[in-house]
Amino acid sequence: MAPRLRVVERIAEIAAADWDALANPAGAAVNPSVLHAFLAAMEDSGCVGGKTGWLPHHLVLEQDGTLVGAVPCYLKSHSMGEYVFDHGFADALQRAGGRYYPKLQASVPFTPVPGPRLLAATAEHRDLLAEGLKQMARDAGASSVHLTFLPKPDWQALSGQGFLQRQDIQFHWHNASYASFADFLATLSSAKRKMIRKEREAVAARGITFEHATGASLKPEHWDAFFHFYMDTGSRKWGRPYLNRAFFDRLHETMRDQVMLVLARREDRTIAGALNLIGSERLYGRNWGCSEDHPFLHFETCYYQAIDFAIARGLKVVEAGAQGEHKLARGYLPVKTFSSHHFVHAGLSRAVAEYLESERAAINENQQELAAHSPFRAERE
Repeated sequence: MAPRLRVVERIAEIAAADWDALANPAGAAVNPSVLHAFLAAMEDSGCVGGKTGWLPHHLVLEQDGTLVGAVPCYLKSHSMGEYVFDHGFADALQRAGGRYYPKLQASVPFTPVPGPRLLAATAEHRDLLAEGLKQMARDAGASSVHLTFLPKPDWQALSGQGFLQRQDIQFHWHNASYASFADFLATLSSAKRKMIRKEREAVAARGITFEHATGASLKPEHWDAFFHFYMDTGSRKWGRPYLNRAFFDRLHETMRDQVMLVLARREDRTIAGALNLIGSERLYGRNWGCSEDHPFLHFETCYYQAIDFAIARGLKVVEAGAQGEHKLARGYLPVKTFSSHHFVHAGLSRAVAEYLESERAAINENQQELAAHSPFRAERE
């Protein structure tokens, strides 16, 4: 029988083993953000669905009763929590008398982590999923389809199917088989090496110590502290934090081995925390917060402790999340991220295509300028 596409409104309708076999196939690097358990935690906790403006609309491809393709996808009534900003596109269409929302978003909610979106073992099945997304947009009355934080090969393939190409920049740390943090520091320029040492020493001089809690060492009281920090930071940055306590409880129940909390303590109090996801090759920095303000505490908790953990685990990369040129001086180098976009409205599609062409040129120039300010010694590069 020919493959058949359909829409699934709850990821619980899909067997976790079937989903994970496509999202993280045998022999490939494991990306925890696309695991069934991670996406299910979003739905089970109510962070997506209901009145959140993120309605699960997962596209699945089946053949002879077997799942052969899937896309984590959401029908959205706003553009929040995506990290690839399209508010300008929405404004343009609405000024022209059109309606931008709803739209389809193929992504992991609230998670700017590059990873697979067209989950399939073959190029043929990925092509069917891409065409299925276009049809799903028409059927749902959606203005557009957005696949964000894609692998570059999928981004390139989607261009051949008429999707528009967009780029941005993140900052990632790369492990050159370092034996220790000192080994990493030795590869930096003298000025950057001294700066990082002073920052770490300033934190230590305040009597602040750190714990890495993961797996069996991760306890409910750790989540109590971290959730307090997350809510405070989220309320100040976004007005309303995206994730609730039930989501973190679900992570504890189903993914504690893929979670690492950095916890900072001073005078027997936990004063800061950072949430990281552990892949087979990468550490993914996600959220952070604190209850006390100390110089360089953010850098130590989010960046340097992540490097320490990655070196100890032999992980190849630390992805430090969205934005942040200040990461460059601390050993995190600029890398491109990729997204693909399809617009039903032909006029908007032409206008966005022209804009993205100039934006890509600006991104390329920006990456080159950033790379020119690498913190590493010239002989290392």
